[in-house]
Amino acid sequence: MSSHLSADRPAAQPPGHGSVEALISQARRLRGDVDAVRRDSQEDAADARGRWQRALYDLAMHQLTDLDAHLAQLRDGPAPAPRPGSLLSRVGSAEWNLLTDEAEWSGELFHILGRAPGSVPLSLDEVPSLVLTEDRPKLTAMVTDCLVDARPIDGEFRVVHPDGTVRTVHMMGEPVLDPDGSTASMWAVLRDVSELRRSQRVVSETRDSLRHPPLPPWHGLLRFPDGGRPGLDLAAAHLPAVPATGLRSWYGGWYDACPLAADGETLLTVGDFEAPGTEAHGPAVLVGALRGLALAGTRPGRLRDRLTALLEDTALPPVRGAVYCGYRPDTRSLTWADASGPVPLLFRGGTGRGLSGQAEATLEAGDLLLLHTGALEPAAVEHLLSLAPLLTGAGPAQDVVRIVTHELGEFPRRRDACVLVARVTP
Repeated sequence: MSSHLSADRPAAQPPGHGSVEALISQARRLRGDVDAVRRDSQEDAADARGRWQRALYDLAMHQLTDLDAHLAQLRDGPAPAPRPGSLLSRVGSAEWNLLTDEAEWSGELFHILGRAPGSVPLSLDEVPSLVLTEDRPKLTAMVTDCLVDARPIDGEFRVVHPDGTVRTVHMMGEPVLDPDGSTASMWAVLRDVSELRRSQRVVSETRDSLRHPPLPPWHGLLRFPDGGRPGLDLAAAHLPAVPATGLRSWYGGWYDACPLAADGETLLTVGDFEAPGTEAHGPAVLVGALRGLALAGTRPGRLRDRLTALLEDTALPPVRGAVYCGYRPDTRSLTWADASGPVPLLFRGGTGRGLSGQAEATLEAGDLLLLHTGALEPAAVEHLLSLAPLLTGAGPAQDVVRIVTHELGEFPRRRDACVLVARVTP
């Protein structure tokens, strides 16, 4: 490139006034049409699909509004000092002369980078001082590639204004070469894309919520630190009751995974009890009691009796049904106690089955273990077993829980239910 580009002077003659005016009219008509459709939309914004559609409409409006402002700049030329926050202040330009070390900025760029109008434009070496620390290496690499290898700049970074506001800036630039082919200066256009990126994030998040429905609220239960225990990838969820008319909802479901012994064995447990009015603290009491018994060396086969004795001194009712499993990661052996609760479900190689009639099993890497409370109807359990190919191929335990909670949402329950998923890791 042998021509010299000024920060405020385009490289080529702009299109005719009439053609730009026609483009502006078309853009404004399209923006009006989009806004009319958005207003006429009857989608419920509280619904995931409704939020996604509204976010897309808002994103389209942002882009069309920016397009209108850019076309107006083509027609009218850059404003010398646009007010902060206006659309025209979102696009600025600059040229840095490498021979004289001088910088020339348009009026808009001062607002974009948070500099006072009329202050001295910063040199290329000084610009990184305005940029977030973690984004400075990215900006330095882009500028170096442009000046040394004559590569065009096309990237984003975040700047911090004096009031602490962080803005996202998109920069496009290129080197300006002298007659000998050496880089004489660098020219760039910078655009504030903060609102645009914010709208795009909303679209992305709402789209993901459609693909992966959020888990139901974890009803006073405990999350698993770091995703699991040795040899297991763990996830769990609480499914609120769907009471039928005239039936009382049950409360007090829990799940937990905690150390069972010093050799790395893990206690996996789920259960529930009838406790109207105690749902806020009941699960925490049960989990605390179970962890205390586990740390004291109580084996799964004795947990039911020991827990029953402890609950006699509390206001909580007896446990209605529970499953207590012990897992040793070194031998991948699973043991559990018959506690009048539902049997564990084992998924392997695209098939699933209940571990009934036995009290011990050897698991394999990739196996999926699903524990659930007795609130699930037999039809719901059979449905889960029919999903074996989907569940075994779902990947991490958290993905499995999302599928399970979504599928079980079709089955009405008069009691709260809990599910715990354990994926055996290599």
